[in-house]
Amino acid sequence: MPVVTCDWEKVNQPDLVFQRFPSRRPQVYSTKGIVACSQPLAAEAGLEILRRGGNAADAAVATAAALNVTEPSSCGIGGDAFCLFYDAETKAVKGLNGSGRAPKRLTLDFLRRRGISSSQIPLTDLNSVTVPGAAAAWVDTIRSFGSHRLSVAEVLAPAIRLAEEGVPVSEIHSFSWQRSEELLKDASPNGGEMLLNGRAPLPGQIMKFPNLARTFRVLAEQGRDGFYKGEVAKAIVDLIQSKGGVMEMEDLATHETTFVEPIKYTYGNEVTVCECPPNGQGIAALLTLGILEQIQEQGKVRPLLEMEHNSPEYLHTLIEALRLAFADTRYYVTDPEFHHTPVDKLLSKDYLAERARLFNPAKADPKVIHGNPANSSDTVYFAVTDQWGNACSYIQSNYAGFGTGAVPKDCGFTLQNRGAGFVLKEGHPNCVQGGKRPYHTIIPAMALKGDELFLSYGVMGGFMQPQGHVQVLLNILRGFTTQAALDAPRFCISPGTPEAGARDEFSVVNGEVYFEETFPPATITKLQEMGHDARVSSGFDRGKMGRGQVIQKLVDKSGKSVWVAGSDPRADGHAAPQI
Repeated sequence: MPVVTCDWEKVNQPDLVFQRFPSRRPQVYSTKGIVACSQPLAAEAGLEILRRGGNAADAAVATAAALNVTEPSSCGIGGDAFCLFYDAETKAVKGLNGSGRAPKRLTLDFLRRRGISSSQIPLTDLNSVTVPGAAAAWVDTIRSFGSHRLSVAEVLAPAIRLAEEGVPVSEIHSFSWQRSEELLKDASPNGGEMLLNGRAPLPGQIMKFPNLARTFRVLAEQGRDGFYKGEVAKAIVDLIQSKGGVMEMEDLATHETTFVEPIKYTYGNEVTVCECPPNGQGIAALLTLGILEQIQEQGKVRPLLEMEHNSPEYLHTLIEALRLAFADTRYYVTDPEFHHTPVDKLLSKDYLAERARLFNPAKADPKVIHGNPANSSDTVYFAVTDQWGNACSYIQSNYAGFGTGAVPKDCGFTLQNRGAGFVLKEGHPNCVQGGKRPYHTIIPAMALKGDELFLSYGVMGGFMQPQGHVQVLLNILRGFTTQAALDAPRFCISPGTPEAGARDEFSVVNGEVYFEETFPPATITKLQEMGHDARVSSGFDRGKMGRGQVIQKLVDKSGKSVWVAGSDPRADGHAAPQI
């Protein structure tokens, strides 16, 4: 038979993927475990570990490592990770902060002398590289939350196999890779490790990562020290210092994961939402829910769930509550080891009521003090559950796509640029400082009913994440299935513009609000009349709405638990059940 060949250039039409994506995705059910993530091969890596007797935490790390191979433009061992773990035996939610710290020698004065006059470190400056926390987070997740049936080496084995054998590149991810081709070529002498014959791979082309496999083996065989004290660490430091950075071997050698107590807010006396505390931005979602609750209690609007879904009234209420929440979190959220974030004060009923009184049901507030969210979808979120009732809500990121795009020699991964999350302003709580962790966008979420798990979920994508957490949760509470809650059209608030004469750079005139093209034109027009700079996103631009995963726990009449999951059509993945 003749061999059928493919013209890779002709099949590369990324916008068509998004124009066509209203195809039916069913919910996925299982009485054992489920992995819901943005890449099918990574989901299979997690399922392999579940089948070998690992629990949700073990499978989450296997999925995380595999995602480094299948979606390196969003995440990897050169970035950071956070997780929430629901322990079915104790009915407790535990948290892990796997974000890295700035080099100890990094100061605002140094950056100013370097010629950086902006309010943040440029994304391509290697002084934006904080210590990569993902490697330690993977090891610590297994050791602290795992089943103790499998070693780190066994959990990483599927990802190592994928990296060595190669993986065909998926559609949406290929386009993200193509957008970063020049970045990878320019950021370091080693960009070819992340390219295929000098080019970004097209959909279906096979990428192998022998150097990444070698890095994974070092971590598997030597543990954390293999990454943070050996040749990998030296390659990281050599590259950063060659570009004028100040990171040293000691910065990596002293890195530690932080185990955290989740912060919580109970919405409507029904559902308790759990988020990681600062330096993560999860509090933005909790603040929004609290402000929404107070707006309703003050009688300013009808109950949200009685409003027509995604009507102008409903959308206006959510947008304004999110703006109020972000105004606080963009100012107050920082590394709690350096500056106190008043979480209890921000989530108190009195303060939430005070913020809610600023809400005008008839029109948008044109100015927001302290801050306004930006957007990006360069992150991976995934959820894993197991046959014992445990759940792991996990997220990891390089920050801006491939991060800096810089590849340490012979390591097979890019370095994050999470340090761009610092504010370069003396006296600001989130001002850059040596050894400090920056404001962090990536946030996993869980929701409980009483002490029983209700949802393990999240929506990846920069400052879209708390926006997605609120929109998807309210969809579920409205009665949507897990899949329908993710399929539903979403909006994303964009950055605002600085106000002339503002007292700081976070006083802004509100910017655009982007809506997916499936919203009715009449809805967009009405919101514009209410003062919103409402715009429509179409094609690949819909990626700014984030990409979510949801696993819900149901209990049938006999008392048997069933997992049911949905996966976002804005990504390449799916929810996959264990058999």
